[in-house]
Amino acid sequence: MMKKSFLLLHTAIFLAGFTGIFGKLISLNEVSLVWYRALFSFLFLFTLLKATGRFTRYTLQDQLLITVSGLLPGLQWVFFYGSIKYANVSVGVICFCTTGFFTALMAPFITKARLSVTELGLSLLTVAGVALVFHFDSGYRLGIILGTISSLLGAAYMLTNEQLIKRFDAGMINYHQMLGITLGIGLLIPFYQHAMPGLHYKPTGMDLIYLVLLASCCTIAVYVMIAESLRKISAFTVNLSFNLEPVYSIILAIFLFDENRELNISFYIGLLLILLSVFLQMRLSRKMG
Repeated sequence: MMKKSFLLLHTAIFLAGFTGIFGKLISLNEVSLVWYRALFSFLFLFTLLKATGRFTRYTLQDQLLITVSGLLPGLQWVFFYGSIKYANVSVGVICFCTTGFFTALMAPFITKARLSVTELGLSLLTVAGVALVFHFDSGYRLGIILGTISSLLGAAYMLTNEQLIKRFDAGMINYHQMLGITLGIGLLIPFYQHAMPGLHYKPTGMDLIYLVLLASCCTIAVYVMIAESLRKISAFTVNLSFNLEPVYSIILAIFLFDENRELNISFYIGLLLILLSVFLQMRLSRKMG
């Protein structure tokens, strides 16, 4: 069962590597992009759950609980795509690596788990890798800040989902959370449009194609696989394993968008530290499993 969970997790990571790419390809601003992504995902999930007979009705209290929890990934997406829009794909995905660090710090407060020195140490290894990769270039300052906030929200979401998956079906969790994002972010759009009227709010024909792929392959499939893997793997391990996502995204971004970064020795050492932290955590998890 542990091997199956890791297979699901790493398939999800591979698909998630395209998330930042679509964020760059789609012309919409970050808030509108998130709203359309959530709306399409919600509609796809509703159809899928109904067609397969997996649609389950929960109590109103449980529905509200899961739906409101969707605000966390919704805001995480907004800051993530904001990081990409104001910097580039590489900045957005590398900053996401700090999610494991925030998870280790927040777990004692959210899940009442004891602070793990091992997890904190592995997280700091990742943070060191991020620092070496970017040197925190001042030209990317806003993108790095937005990306770091996204990671903080991502850690809170993963820890929350770890509790929800113990009580509810993975597909139904994502269904209600996509509804929560659609409703919550939808309320932000009028204010955002008033403050920044010059941005793109209506998708083009190609945007719609990218949004369909983003919603189906990089959202529904990824989130269901993550939820299933959380049955056997801890939220910390899931978050830390997702540090592999930048490897795929950066390679794609270099080829597609000419994000030709200076791949000097510090870049390679930084990525090596990130990969090492993932490898060590996977070994520890398998021993414990």
